[in-house]
Amino acid sequence: MALKLVQRLSVVGQLGVYRGVCSTRLLSTISVGQPLCAACLSTSAGCCTRRQRCRTPQPDSGRRSLTTTITREPYFLGSSSGGLHRDSGLGFRITQLHGPTAAEEQEFKQRLDSCSSSRQVFTLLRSLGIMSDTMAAAALHRVADLEQAGNSLKDPKVLEKDTIRSLCYQLEQDSRRLTDAGLVSVLLACTRLFLDPWSMLMVRLVSESQERLDRGQMTVEQLCTLGQAMLAMEGPGCVMLMQVMEQIQKKEPSQWSIEDLIAVYRLLQGGVAQDGKYRDLLNAMHTHAVTVTSRMNPAAVSGLLGALVVLNQTQVMPLVINLCKQAVRHVPHFTDEELTVVLGGLMHFGHSDHYFVEAMERYVPTMTFTSHPETVTKVIQFFSRRNILSPTVFDAVAESFVYRADDYSTSQVTRQITALGKLGYLPPNAGELFRKVESILRSRFSHFQPRMVLSLLHSCTLVERFPVNFVSKVFSSFFLQQLQDQGKGIDRIVLAQLTQLYMTLKLECPFYEGPRLLRKYRVQSFLMSGRSLETPVDAHLYNSVKTGLVDLLGSRSYFGSKVLTPYCYTLDVEIKLDEGGYVLPACQNDDVYKRIALCIDGQKRFTTNKRQLLGKEAIKQRHLRLLGYEVVQIPFYEFENLENKSSVVEYLHQKIFPHTFRLSW
Repeated sequence: MALKLVQRLSVVGQLGVYRGVCSTRLLSTISVGQPLCAACLSTSAGCCTRRQRCRTPQPDSGRRSLTTTITREPYFLGSSSGGLHRDSGLGFRITQLHGPTAAEEQEFKQRLDSCSSSRQVFTLLRSLGIMSDTMAAAALHRVADLEQAGNSLKDPKVLEKDTIRSLCYQLEQDSRRLTDAGLVSVLLACTRLFLDPWSMLMVRLVSESQERLDRGQMTVEQLCTLGQAMLAMEGPGCVMLMQVMEQIQKKEPSQWSIEDLIAVYRLLQGGVAQDGKYRDLLNAMHTHAVTVTSRMNPAAVSGLLGALVVLNQTQVMPLVINLCKQAVRHVPHFTDEELTVVLGGLMHFGHSDHYFVEAMERYVPTMTFTSHPETVTKVIQFFSRRNILSPTVFDAVAESFVYRADDYSTSQVTRQITALGKLGYLPPNAGELFRKVESILRSRFSHFQPRMVLSLLHSCTLVERFPVNFVSKVFSSFFLQQLQDQGKGIDRIVLAQLTQLYMTLKLECPFYEGPRLLRKYRVQSFLMSGRSLETPVDAHLYNSVKTGLVDLLGSRSYFGSKVLTPYCYTLDVEIKLDEGGYVLPACQNDDVYKRIALCIDGQKRFTTNKRQLLGKEAIKQRHLRLLGYEVVQIPFYEFENLENKSSVVEYLHQKIFPHTFRLSW
């Protein structure tokens, strides 16, 4: 579309007249028989502006609506705009000669950032005498920040205000005199305001941008801004965007500033680098980024981590590690949005270090009551995903949950409770916390997605909180139908959660008399590939224990390995005893008086920073005891301290048979 605009403008320009590019949409309405001033056709103003200072008003001058409905091309959706920008004489003027000083521009931007509504922005603009094109662009961007709501504006009529019409009119008339930086920034701001791409302002901005691009003198940052605008207008297939990328590739990334580097990353993540395009450019950028992370500010760290996630860069761990180190310095200074992106990036790449964790532990108690709910949720989700049990963080989040949960989305409620369940942690205010959860479920049950409800209730059982009042709804045929994927049935992990939830009620809530879970919705084993309700035994630790058991019991036949019980749990090792306490062969099923379940717990069954079992391992051992097994835990941190064969055998004997004398084989 950009190429079409430029081609049409070149034809019209040869005639010395700029007119609308759509024949069905005139820039001014002129009554039949009305005298026509040719010079008026070069502007969208409501009166003549020929150089001879003709100011003849047009009696029936058309004032096009800034929200004219048009047909948009792909990647450019929402409320349309871009009609007449009549010179309303509001007092401010865009100028490049004798413009504002750098200090005045800085003061303007500070005042602009403090504006909390478009009306305040317009008031600020009217208070100015002169402004630069970059100041004008900043004002349009601020209006976009305040008015954007997805793919449209909250109030499209904001574009009909005299202040913004006057500003757009001046930009339209002065398009050739704008600086490169001002030109592309204004164009990008117009796309963010969803201006009509066929309006005279947009046509002139695109045409002028093409001319400047052809000269090949734009900086990297300016090229990126132009690229973002064209991406918004036409998508990644835009010819002008390809030209932008060609010029960026000719520049050496090692010479770029941090601002240029982040700008290119953001352009690429917008959809330009689809299907593995620009891989060589990205590799060169990664190499340069590693060397400059120590100088990145919070916005740069967040922006780069977010870009790496979107671009799905998998071979960048050195860069991610450096970004995490730099993030430690910025933890108190990140905005909510930036911190959310940083935490999401670290979860995506599966990285954290103890310095970052310590910084978060210092910061989180100060922000849980004031930060955005999604940021608070991302914090506890990060600790949960990394299996880091921090009472400081979890207690602070739990305390704020009691007071703020009514304003949380159903997803945020679910993710926060799921984090507690995964790590098997009960905060000091557990009573208040779960009463709040019950209150939310009672009032908003229908608002939760079915799988969210199941995950929430299942997580409660992991920390011995039993949602008896809501299970009857979960086991209903209507709810179970909602859990099914279209045409695929119910996912296996969902069936496992249903099975364990039902088993928990039968074992730990004997008073439960509600609906039963039909057998067709139950699984045979909680141990499965991928997501699982059990953690597979650590192979190295298991082999070491197995060798010790052979030495202790005298034969491999006296214990079973990886035994699937009728209760869906898999035992790492099972030892059977008769009534006299003698060990029976593993294959014997008669005369079994006691069953001993050895839980060989490797590091992955514990939180990473504390010797606490994960929630799913704690509930397994709890259930096995209720089912009559004698559970013997062999934790890695005890076993790895054993120095020789005899110490291993002695350790296992004391663990399994603490009250019997050991015979030597």
